[in-house]
Amino acid sequence: MNQFVAIDFETASYSRASACALGLVQVAEGRIIAEKTLLIRPPQRRFHFTYIHGLGWEDVREAPTFAECWDVIDGFIAQADFLAAHNAPFDRGVLQGCCEHYGIALPERPFVCTVQLARRQWEIYPTKLPNVCDYLDIPLNHHEAGSDSRACAQIVIAAERAGWRF
Repeated sequence: MNQFVAIDFETASYSRASACALGLVQVAEGRIIAEKTLLIRPPQRRFHFTYIHGLGWEDVREAPTFAECWDVIDGFIAQADFLAAHNAPFDRGVLQGCCEHYGIALPERPFVCTVQLARRQWEIYPTKLPNVCDYLDIPLNHHEAGSDSRACAQIVIAAERAGWRF
């Protein structure tokens, strides 16, 4: 079994550099070994997606920036064989956007998309995170970064137990 990190970003706006929360779940030998949820102060105060995740400027105005969180983030992903995310193109784009904005070298880790994984492994349609979690009986508080990243980790663990290999 692989060592991987499941990630989930919540963003304040349409900018890929507007991360306002990040869930990180580290998995080794098929079990969760560490979890961290970070509130992040985005570069601008504008919040377009409060209605989705419930976070606004008042929640993050005293939080560290992405750059100030980077040592924690890098510490989580440094040993990972891959990163996993539900709808990985979104989370990969936010990671890239934040790294570019702050002049941080983008970590070279492949991404596994649990949307695609759930479709291939179990033929789940529709494949939104709540659908997959319902199918696999995984608890979920959707659009809370810690809960979403934990659910994503559990999807990969379930796929590995069912025979999927990275």
